[in-house]
Amino acid sequence: MGRWSWKRSMNMTGRKAASKRQGSLKAGKSLERYEIYRLSVREWALYGAQGAAVSGLAAYTFYRSWIAFAVMLPLGLCYPLYKKKELKKERLRRLTIQFKEGILVLSSFLSAGYSLENSLAGSVEELGILYGEKAMITEEFRLLAAGVRMNRPAELLLADFGERSGIADADNFAQVFAAAKRSGGELVDIISHTAGIIRDKIQVQEEIHTMTASRMLEQKIMNSIPFGIVLYIDVTSPGFFRMMYGSLAGRAIMTVCLGMYVAAVLLAGHILDIEV
Repeated sequence: MGRWSWKRSMNMTGRKAASKRQGSLKAGKSLERYEIYRLSVREWALYGAQGAAVSGLAAYTFYRSWIAFAVMLPLGLCYPLYKKKELKKERLRRLTIQFKEGILVLSSFLSAGYSLENSLAGSVEELGILYGEKAMITEEFRLLAAGVRMNRPAELLLADFGERSGIADADNFAQVFAAAKRSGGELVDIISHTAGIIRDKIQVQEEIHTMTASRMLEQKIMNSIPFGIVLYIDVTSPGFFRMMYGSLAGRAIMTVCLGMYVAAVLLAGHILDIEV
């Protein structure tokens, strides 16, 4: 279930029509689940180098030992794995914002009296102007429009997107859309109301993210202060920490300090990780 392709999801009667349309949608290209993030070679090298540099700085600050650096280096080289989670979370945040704009644009077209097919086509053009033709949400709405033109149920296409994206709001929107079609109610009003609720929720999330952005910057600055203090004292008063690196008790104390520092960094990150 790691990948989703047009061929597996098309009905038997619609495969010939689908194969024609796939030519303009890069035939054979399967869309990955957005919850999976793959680092490029450049990103592996960049974040691996950053992790190695931090390992070297920590080994010098707390131990002044090449052996300590050799022990910490494997942990530093694992930093790209930690960074991958942050990048995936940021990508999902951007996709969520784009999805909010997408359903608002779709709702505006439906409210203006356009059919679902024309509304999706118009949404693709608007999102292409807003975010670019290669943006994630533009590609997704392009696939939705193509699927509707091939007589695929729109609720199934939305459910596919909700499952692959991992965005709860997208999955909820697909369920509301399917329920509205089954009940035969005012589809446009229901979609507009649901889009408004999702918009308000995502706006709250963005307000929280904006408020915590400055705190995250402060956290990064605070994380570097202990290293700066130790290095400053070491430069201005050579030999001040000599006992901390030349005795067993000193190394034990520095190890405890390192553990407390790591715990403080993890706690600060957990506090700032606010979910709505």
